[in-house]
Amino acid sequence: MGAEGKSPRGRATPAKGVSALPAEPSLAEVPGPASDAPRDQTCPEKPTPSEVSSPASSSGDLTPAEPPSSVGLPHPASDETPAEPSSVELPHPASDETPAEPSSVEQPPPALDSAGNVGKTGPVAGEQPPSPEEEEVEPPPSPYLTPDFGKEDPFQILDDIPPPPAPFAHRIVSLKSGTVNSMFNINTKEMLGGVEGGELFERIIDEDYHLTEVDCMVFVRQICDGITFMHQMHVLHLDLKPENILCVTSTGHMVKIIDFGLARRYNPREKLKVNFGTPEFLSPEVVNYDQVSYSTDMWSLGVITYMLLSGLSPFLGDDDAETLNNVLAATWYFDEEAFEGISDEAKDFVSNLIIKQKSGRMSAARCLQHPWLNDLAEKAKRCNRRLKSQVLLRKYVMRRRWKKNFIGVCAANRFKKISSSGSLTALGV
Repeated sequence: MGAEGKSPRGRATPAKGVSALPAEPSLAEVPGPASDAPRDQTCPEKPTPSEVSSPASSSGDLTPAEPPSSVGLPHPASDETPAEPSSVELPHPASDETPAEPSSVEQPPPALDSAGNVGKTGPVAGEQPPSPEEEEVEPPPSPYLTPDFGKEDPFQILDDIPPPPAPFAHRIVSLKSGTVNSMFNINTKEMLGGVEGGELFERIIDEDYHLTEVDCMVFVRQICDGITFMHQMHVLHLDLKPENILCVTSTGHMVKIIDFGLARRYNPREKLKVNFGTPEFLSPEVVNYDQVSYSTDMWSLGVITYMLLSGLSPFLGDDDAETLNNVLAATWYFDEEAFEGISDEAKDFVSNLIIKQKSGRMSAARCLQHPWLNDLAEKAKRCNRRLKSQVLLRKYVMRRRWKKNFIGVCAANRFKKISSSGSLTALGV
């Protein structure tokens, strides 16, 4: 067979030596039966519509006719095999595709199906060709577009981190339906845990109260009992201060520790770091954001004991920054005037708690074994001297009240200014 020339677009071009090309057949033309009449090999005539026979009208199998060719090749020996196609390639009548340009090079015979029809490369007759939209393959569904997409609770998405568990057990209360009458009342004492004596320092600064060193021993021993129980339950309070120590009654000496909002459950095998608390009572490891432990609460206990005995805050500065710097330096001393008449056992107790190194501080259990917190009955008989700390503590509490009131008034004025303006421009936003 001769070599076939290809154009840049892939169309068949006539071979070299061919003088003329046949005319393009129409889309309705199909090959008819073979004819014995001789034809011009160089320029085949275009068949007329009357010579075109429909495939449906033919009762027998269709056999493609022998088209003219510029190159003469012998026919196959078998009569059943279709003759080799000519250089003119005729499309199927039902095909809408544009036929390629005729070529003088002989093409292989078209394939026949089981019914004897010429094989088709286009769509089946009578069917509409698929549109470009139908031919496009749909992308797989996105895994994020679920049926519940967009219906999630935004609070569950934004606040997906559960809060830490409470460091103490809760009582489960079941409600029962019933008629409410005058037999039901609210016991405020039971709701507050039986605490009605107020803050410890508020009780101490009362003019009718006579504060002695033995009273300080009783208060500190109860605080140590509470801390020991917390540490046995693997709980760190992390916010021990005078405001969180309340008196059960207004006349007795029993106290309770409150406000476990900043408490954390502690595992010695895990590292725990916090960066909150009251500056005066923070330990150096909290200020440095180092690992905290049971000794962190003992530092706060030492500061509270120092204030009970002297009425002074060992690290209090003019502002929070100065106070934190004093805590980091961990430099303090016993004021001679304020600690006048205080026993050496009390000073030793404080000295073993306010230590910068955590390992050097006494534990709550060791504090209960310290000589200063034992034999209270014998000490009460010998020591009945009123401490000077009561006067100094009154000044400390008054200053704290003034600071709280000042902050409250500033906040009220700020909200009033915002409500009057009706916008957030007053806040500088």
